[in-house]
Amino acid sequence: MKLHQLIFATTAIFTLLFYDENIGLNLGILGIILSMLVLWQTKERNRDKIFLLLFVFSILSSVAFAWYADFASFLAEISSILLLRFKSKNRNLKFILSIPSYISGGFTFINDFFQFSQWFPKSKNTNTSKKIVAFVLIPILFVSVFFGVYSLGSNHFSELFSEYEWNLNFFNLFFISILGFFFAFIFWNLLIPRVLFKQNQHLKNDFSEGQKISKPTYTFLDVDYERTSGVISLIALNILLLVFISTYSYEQFYETTKSGAQLSSETHDGVNAIILSIIMAILVILFYFKSGFNFDNKAKYLKLFAKIWIILNVVLIFSTVFKNTEYIRNFGFTYKRLGVYAFLILSILGLIFTFIKIKNQKTNAYLFNKMFGCFFGIILLCSYINWGGIITSENMKRQDFALNFHKNSINFNQKQLLNYAKKHQNKTLEESIKKNIEKKQKTTFLSKILYYESINTNEESK
Repeated sequence: MKLHQLIFATTAIFTLLFYDENIGLNLGILGIILSMLVLWQTKERNRDKIFLLLFVFSILSSVAFAWYADFASFLAEISSILLLRFKSKNRNLKFILSIPSYISGGFTFINDFFQFSQWFPKSKNTNTSKKIVAFVLIPILFVSVFFGVYSLGSNHFSELFSEYEWNLNFFNLFFISILGFFFAFIFWNLLIPRVLFKQNQHLKNDFSEGQKISKPTYTFLDVDYERTSGVISLIALNILLLVFISTYSYEQFYETTKSGAQLSSETHDGVNAIILSIIMAILVILFYFKSGFNFDNKAKYLKLFAKIWIILNVVLIFSTVFKNTEYIRNFGFTYKRLGVYAFLILSILGLIFTFIKIKNQKTNAYLFNKMFGCFFGIILLCSYINWGGIITSENMKRQDFALNFHKNSINFNQKQLLNYAKKHQNKTLEESIKKNIEKKQKTTFLSKILYYESINTNEESK
């Protein structure tokens, strides 16, 4: 299919799927269709292992959204499909450049649309085009305008047509069509700015020969002074971090007489401070090892203390893991408490890749490229797993199980709550949950969320 055909076909599919519907199964169907079209349209030389892996992720993410239709699965589906299309355009560009590419496409949409020669080919049969304009488009335009004028001037004329019941919501149809065209145009007519091709040269994982020479960052500070400054700074930071780990561990493991509110506040403040500390630690290391010091034979102590600092930060993260685990043990699971684990996992991965960067003399871009992939992987993992069901299942084992919290604030846990209601013979809860499930099941086909379709309320009530 040609570019304009893909754009119009996607617009039509988008309109048919989303007109007068809520977001649900339809977005999953659209994701699968787009993934198949991208696979079909991509040239064989661009179908490498990463592209095929992205294709699998886009299909799985689309299925996940059709099943859950939550924010995590939405983010996973959209990101995987956009990355798949970006990869199909150019297999050599770094994935992180997909973000400015799509943002640029959104801002330049109006200008790109009027560049008809780039996306809408000229018809070889000029008479056909003239006939369509002269015999169809112009008459429809005139009839539409005068129909509105005559309807305002004569009630009887207006009543001739108002007697017929129109099932179409024209405003909704128009809005959905425009939105579908906007998405389809940016998706298929993806134009990667030339400046990004130049930036891609700076996102390589390995240094060029010219970058391996130690150069001072500032003109007023030569290399020797900067190297020594880095060693002193890292020694001081290591000592400071050791003191912090000691005091933080003492507060965690030895101060036991704390109220629930105090433990909650300390956990949140500690986790926020530690995540910020890890980010700053990585930035400091990136500052010193951005180029020449990676290959400086005199920088062995700088590398040593940097690696020690990384290891101490890993120790700090594991201490925070224990703190969060203690918090969960005392108060149960929530989305935020599980989210802390996700951030800590990303922090550990960031420190591991930072260690590898120093050891294997990689560029700063190496770390950003790896962390972009890790963040994408976390999004995919979050979209495939029913965290709400896990939270409810685990918290049901507690004596202080907060029923109203899990009923109103946790998603996709209806199966667990039905079992809970049956076990405790709570008919009011059982009927309330069944009513909510049946309401979800009565939605139109394209608006359905498949999770609720998997629940047999009659069977659960036995």
